[in-house]
Amino acid sequence: MGCNCQNVQIKPSNRRKERSFCTLSIDIEVAMWLKMNVQFAFLLTIEVSVFMNGIDGFLTGTPPVPQIDQPTDEQKKEEHSYTSDTESDLYEPKQDWLRTEANQPESEATETRTTQCVRCCVRPSRRKQRYHHYNEDPPEFQVIPQINLTILKGEKGDRGPRGSYGKNGKSGLPGTRGPEGLKGAKGQIGKFGEPCKMYYAAFSVGRKKELHSNNYYQTLVFDTTYVNLYDQFNMFTGRFYCYIPGIYHFILNVHTWNQKETYMHIMKNDEELVILYAQPSDRSIMQSQSIMVDLKQDDEVWVRLFKGERENAIFSDGFDTYITFNGYLIKPNSEN
Repeated sequence: MGCNCQNVQIKPSNRRKERSFCTLSIDIEVAMWLKMNVQFAFLLTIEVSVFMNGIDGFLTGTPPVPQIDQPTDEQKKEEHSYTSDTESDLYEPKQDWLRTEANQPESEATETRTTQCVRCCVRPSRRKQRYHHYNEDPPEFQVIPQINLTILKGEKGDRGPRGSYGKNGKSGLPGTRGPEGLKGAKGQIGKFGEPCKMYYAAFSVGRKKELHSNNYYQTLVFDTTYVNLYDQFNMFTGRFYCYIPGIYHFILNVHTWNQKETYMHIMKNDEELVILYAQPSDRSIMQSQSIMVDLKQDDEVWVRLFKGERENAIFSDGFDTYITFNGYLIKPNSEN
């Protein structure tokens, strides 16, 4: 709501009169604005009442005449005096078109206002029904003055302190692999390593005494040593003990006894690997057997004479060596 006295030339002698004139104009505009708000609230109440009556009539099946309260005489006089003083485009309220005798049926003239049914050929528009107590055209509402809030805006304040950090968000998906980088420079030569270790295992033993079978199995024990590298073959037990896992080759040679059977086995732990066998004959011959086997650490290899269900023996004269047992490492498992 601004003042219309901005272009008036104010003399020093008439300053008080002009100031009082501006104040009077502002008060008149404020009074007009307040009256218009009261009038708008009153019209809104009438509109809600008409809507509720229409809903009631729709539900009951007999739509009644909208119950619209007529303005009182005091309100009519107040509106008439207000429009004649302030604006010329507002009209005096007329009599409700729904309440005139011309629109009322003769047979239902005595009925009450709430149950009266009106039926006419030309029905006024909805806008005229809402504002029936005015003239033909409803009044145009005045534009409410707007206050420019930008002129009331203060100066920008100082920057506040920084807030605390929020919680960490969820980790995202891994990204795609980037392109391959450039080849780096060649590194320095390292120190020389230790020389390669060589593993060896070998033995060769013999026997100069004959051996005859008995009612139990007998281990062939040797009395002559030719090669026993690192003492891996035990001469007291007649067994080879594996300390270097790998592939070994074993060979057994014996001399048979004429008219007697020769029946022996090369054993791995308690397992029979191969057999050396010769049938009884009129003459004695040299008989041999060999095998390659993969041994693990602490495995044992030895020769066993079969028990004497039949007469079983190997020949020797006590001077020459007729019986030999040899073995050596071919390839250790550490070279795999």
